Amino acid sequence: MSYDHISESLTLLQKDWSVDPILVDFMLGKRTDVTDHAVKVGQVIFHIPYITGEKKFILWKCYWPDCHNCCERQGRLPLTSDDLITIGKGLKYQKTSDFVKNETLVATWMESGPSGNNVLMTSVNLKRKIDETESDDGTHIRCRFLDEKGACSMHPNRPGVCYLYPFSSWLENETGRARVHSTYQFTGDCPGFFLEGSLDSMKETLKEYSNTIYDYTMKYTRTTREGFSLTSFV
Repeated sequence: MSYDHISESLTLLQKDWSVDPILVDFMLGKRTDVTDHAVKVGQVIFHIPYITGEKKFILWKCYWPDCHNCCERQGRLPLTSDDLITIGKGLKYQKTSDFVKNETLVATWMESGPSGNNVLMTSVNLKRKIDETESDDGTHIRCRFLDEKGACSMHPNRPGVCYLYPFSSWLENETGRARVHSTYQFTGDCPGFFLEGSLDSMKETLKEYSNTIYDYTMKYTRTTREGFSLTSFV
């Protein structure tokens, strides 16, 4: 996501929420005093930004039900092979192939990998609106399964990726073993980020998310192996 898109999102966010100016500058790439603090929780290594000039970590908490921006401004909803079966059944499809044909679309996009290289990503995505096309990919769209109160009508069978927000994850080879890594998504849409001098207040959240992130990442890796999605380093 470009800084222009993040700036646009932050402008909308600040109409309803107070956002620390330090965090605004950070998300817009204006801070040069940021280091990566890695902490292992369960089977996941979390990468938490630390602003050295402020001597504070960037932490996060969820403001649900007062906020549901992550569902109001979706960029895409990639599905695992497990999602295809579970969600298809929830929508009363007898055949997974019919669910894929009617309710999903294939999207391809480029993102920066953890080592700075470009990664070509292809996945099967749940349509966020009935008439969504590939040209809508990456744009902010309100999820069609969100009710008027901001609750997900598919819960608890919503896509696995929805449980990750605001985190993203990836795999790295660690002496022949796949290790799951995770960090925040800074899209400018979430009011839950804050600054604090220690990680103490977020330890329970990291524990809670560790299992979710690990399970989803391994499922998505299997989905790639099964040919439902593709990752290419270019």
